[in-house]
Amino acid sequence: MTTAFDPVDLAGHRLDHRIALSPMTRSRAYGPGQSPTAATATYYAQRAAGGLLITEGVQPSVVGQGYPNTPGLHSDEQVRAWRGVTDAVHARGGVIFAQLMHTGRIGHPSLLPGDLHPMGPSAVTATGKVFTADGGLQDLVTPVALTEDDITRTIADFAAAARNAVAAGFDGVELHGANGYLLHQFLSTNANRRTDRWGGSAANRIRFTTEVVGAVADAIGSQRVGLRISPGNPLNDIREDDADLTYPALVDAIDPLGLAYLHLLEGADADLTALLRKQFTGTLVLNPYTPGRHTGPEDLHRIEDGTADILSFGALYLANPDLPARLAAGGPFNAPDRATFYGGDERGYTDYPTLTD
Repeated sequence: MTTAFDPVDLAGHRLDHRIALSPMTRSRAYGPGQSPTAATATYYAQRAAGGLLITEGVQPSVVGQGYPNTPGLHSDEQVRAWRGVTDAVHARGGVIFAQLMHTGRIGHPSLLPGDLHPMGPSAVTATGKVFTADGGLQDLVTPVALTEDDITRTIADFAAAARNAVAAGFDGVELHGANGYLLHQFLSTNANRRTDRWGGSAANRIRFTTEVVGAVADAIGSQRVGLRISPGNPLNDIREDDADLTYPALVDAIDPLGLAYLHLLEGADADLTALLRKQFTGTLVLNPYTPGRHTGPEDLHRIEDGTADILSFGALYLANPDLPARLAAGGPFNAPDRATFYGGDERGYTDYPTLTD
């Protein structure tokens, strides 16, 4: 029986175990030009320990930013800063992928320079608020609908950011197609109201994601590319009326590319999880469905029963930099401090103790 503590090959990288750090926004890119800092390098290196790390969402372009103090990968300055992070992780034996996240309609003009404005598949406002740097919580605005030229440019931005990630020393990139951000907005049936080749049928709504995946795979090699999806996830005012059709079609389209992995943020539909697991022939990373609680030791059986190859942990890994060792020992576990999740200093970031501490 395979366990979470058995090694696994991920696109040519040997991982010592099957416990991954899930991508989590931390809003601490305080370096020049939305760059990571030395504290960022410490944070990820603390959690390396021979496994897979997936970074917080990193915007592939200036207009892709939706929250204060989130890092980018679209400038030379950012590439140089990220090199300090990847070097620190590799020194600890870790493998690190940068998650490329374009927030699309989730954002606010006050977060963007000049006359830039949040963009989406259609001019449909999401219900909700977003935190801004100066004005606190603000209502989400109506996005500008992407034109054909905008779509072409955005796909190129993802490919350019992926090349920057490789230049910064990342082992690969994860494309964020989940949680109500731009790729997910195209997949949805309420944010995407287009009547052209990018909207309408499931085959059309998956087109933007498949073309982004294809362009990034062409730019850096498919073995360096992962995709995160969250079928049926309503976060950020997303509705998917045909997730049971959309996601099998999407997986069928990307599977022949030979990606590094598919990262499934699982919903309540266990049958869909089983179907996608069967369809995708590569490595499946699972962030399991755990309503009302964080992913924890009780979920390790999802490796043992063959549902997933790698299990990703969010808040518990945030609070326990030596999480693989703690899981192997059966605990104890530090409790995550939600008040320090976003922004702030080293508190709740690099000061969680390890077992040896």
